[in-house]
Amino acid sequence: MDIRQDDPAAPYVADLLAHHLAELQSVMGEHAQALDASGLSAASVTFWTAWQDGLMAGFGALKQLDARHGEVKSMRAAPTARRTGAGRAILNHIIAEARKRGYARLSLETGTAPLHEPAIALYRSAGFVPCEPFADYQASPHNQFMRLDLALTATCRGG
Repeated sequence: MDIRQDDPAAPYVADLLAHHLAELQSVMGEHAQALDASGLSAASVTFWTAWQDGLMAGFGALKQLDARHGEVKSMRAAPTARRTGAGRAILNHIIAEARKRGYARLSLETGTAPLHEPAIALYRSAGFVPCEPFADYQASPHNQFMRLDLALTATCRGG
C-alpha cells in the first residue's frame, strides 16, 4: 500500500469523497461531521490517499486541534478496497504522523449506525477508547467519540 500526501480537491478523489459524504449524510443527517474537499484543504488538515496496484484504495486526514492534540478525519476505504488492509494502512500512517508531530492524543468522531461498525472495530484494534465530545462537537444519538493516548500505545498491527 502506497500512502501519499495528496490534494482532496483532485479529480480522482471526487467520486469517493462524494460517496463518503452522501453515505454519512444519509445515516447521520445534520449530525454528519465529515469535511468536504474545501474543509479537507484547510491549513490545519493534512490529507492522504492510499494506492494499491495503481488504484486509489482510500483516503484519510489528520487535523491539528492544538500543538499536542490531533483529530482523525474522513477515513474511507474505497468499496473495491474493503477488507484489503487499506483502512488499517491509512490509520497506521495517521498515527505515525501524529507521533512524529509530537501529539500526545488523537481523537475522532464517528457514527453509531451499522455502517460504522467496521471502522469502529478498526479504531478499537488500534487502541482507541470511548471518550467525551472534544473540540466543538456535540453528543447526539448519531455520533460517538474515541481517543488514543499516543504515549501509551503502539501503532496497530495486523491484517
